Amino acid sequence: MVTIPRIVIAAPASGSGKTTIATGLMGALAKVAPFKIGPDYIDPGYHAIATGRPGRNLDPVLVGEERIGPLFAHGAAGADIAVIEGVMGLFDGRTGTPGYGSTAHVARLLDAPVLLVVDGRGQGRSLAALLHGFRGYEPGVRLAGVVLNQVGSARHEQVLRAACDEIGLSVFGVVPRGADVALPSRHLGLVPAVEHGAPARRAVSAMAELITRSVDLAAVTRLAATAGALPVTAWDPADEVTVGPGRPVVAVAGGAAFTFGYAEHVELLTAAGADVTVVDPLKDESLPDGLAALVLPGGFPEQHASFLGENTKLRDSVAFFARSGGIVQAECGGLLYLLERLDGHPMCGVLPGSAAMASGLVLGYRDAVAAVDSVGHRVGERCTGHEFHRTRVTTTAETPAWHWLDHDGRPVREGIVLDRVHASYLHTHPAGQPASVARLVHAAGVRHG
Repeated sequence: MVTIPRIVIAAPASGSGKTTIATGLMGALAKVAPFKIGPDYIDPGYHAIATGRPGRNLDPVLVGEERIGPLFAHGAAGADIAVIEGVMGLFDGRTGTPGYGSTAHVARLLDAPVLLVVDGRGQGRSLAALLHGFRGYEPGVRLAGVVLNQVGSARHEQVLRAACDEIGLSVFGVVPRGADVALPSRHLGLVPAVEHGAPARRAVSAMAELITRSVDLAAVTRLAATAGALPVTAWDPADEVTVGPGRPVVAVAGGAAFTFGYAEHVELLTAAGADVTVVDPLKDESLPDGLAALVLPGGFPEQHASFLGENTKLRDSVAFFARSGGIVQAECGGLLYLLERLDGHPMCGVLPGSAAMASGLVLGYRDAVAAVDSVGHRVGERCTGHEFHRTRVTTTAETPAWHWLDHDGRPVREGIVLDRVHASYLHTHPAGQPASVARLVHAAGVRHG
């Protein structure tokens, strides 16, 4: 049984201030385990700054709802309270489903009370109707209170509090208009914290200070303590994978250009027997000695293309490693790095083709089927992943990594498999695909041996 106090921070819609309120709470409270619902890679970076712990994701679509409780228990171990930031609006889940993967879905799975962050701009007594609808819309979701955001004046606060009183919802905090802490954004959302550096740390501190003076922290803590005991056993990476031969060196790309990854990935690689090390393609000029496999996660290589291109020594090392039979697994940004050119800048040239920024955002979950055998996947295996990019690849490669159907039912061939390289736009959560991690480490161990 897991008894850690916990609270979910939700909103009626995106843009209401969830990230500011949630991150501020994480920084204002002590010994907090931070979580983000959905496939978001960026918010957890700010959560990590606020708490000093890895920011973790809870996504039933990518890992299955049966893993949400165990993954939560794993990530919350040793904390005094867990703060879980929602995704989009409270009931918004995967398109075409009745809210599967939504904030409400995860709140039910965790039996956690929900605080609703409401943008007060343009709101008056009608707020009572909105809250009434949200409170009664879905049984099993315990909407316990409200944080009023962007409140314009003392009179405005009085009107909004009266609306909340009408339907019996407590107000846990009031954040004045103009006090929101601005974070830099770009084409895929916020700039990752690791790229923003010291300004990101200052912004997180400002969020914590804002919430400390605007929200009743003691009341939030009491509310979190009303969460019931969860009848789950904590997820353990050692139970998910078998240990392969030897102890192969597996490098995972990191640094400012490759920030899109899940904490459970390295934990699974290590549990499978890998000696995991981090390589920064912006700074490092060589791959680790004895390297057996290279993992290139997503990120923003397009924002650093000129600097990545200037690091010819590492690009040449990656190309030599791949062409010598080295194992390479690349997702999204990693795929771009393996191509010949990115927005006109030279990349590693492992895969034929180039990529460039496009006008439209490609976004959504995909039910994919492995097109061929590869290091991590077997032909015909099914996997649910997530696409999130504004670039477009042009390639002459003939062997795709995945097949799936688009929203109109048309077949899609995506990604590239070439020798022992598997590259794709598709982001997967390793906790939902532990067998693929074990296979990669096993293959790396055989190569290393």
